[in-house]
Amino acid sequence: MKTLEYRTIDKSGWPRGEWDDEPDKIQWQDEETGLPCLIHRNTMGALCGYVGVSPGHPCYEKEYDHGEVDVHGCLTYAAFCDNVKCEERGICHVVEEGEEEKVWWLGFDCNHAWDYAPGMPSVVRRPPMSDETYKNVHFVKAECASLAKQLAK
Repeated sequence: MKTLEYRTIDKSGWPRGEWDDEPDKIQWQDEETGLPCLIHRNTMGALCGYVGVSPGHPCYEKEYDHGEVDVHGCLTYAAFCDNVKCEERGICHVVEEGEEEKVWWLGFDCNHAWDYAPGMPSVVRRPPMSDETYKNVHFVKAECASLAKQLAK
């Protein structure tokens, strides 16, 4: 699987921060487990992480509360590729020859209490709370690696 990055979100109305230089979507293959991974920025600007499992995996086609995993904020997503037909957006991956196309994505988001979503101030007029922290690409990649390792067991 190729590592692909996309920058598609207009962040000009957001406060300045490290998200300015981050991609809005990344796809890659976890080196240790071989599982496909995605990071996708949601409409509030928070990053979300996903790991795909293939047919035959115990979590395949199961709800996100089915698996016992430890990930930021718990699992909040379980589905096949969404219906967004544009590879730059949506929860789906570009499939190369020999790769599983129909994977079941299990994901988490970084838009919980005490998570800072940089797009939120443009929607909700309130200052960020002092104890909110932005979960950046490095954090979400590490959580995806941890999730992939747990799912590979």
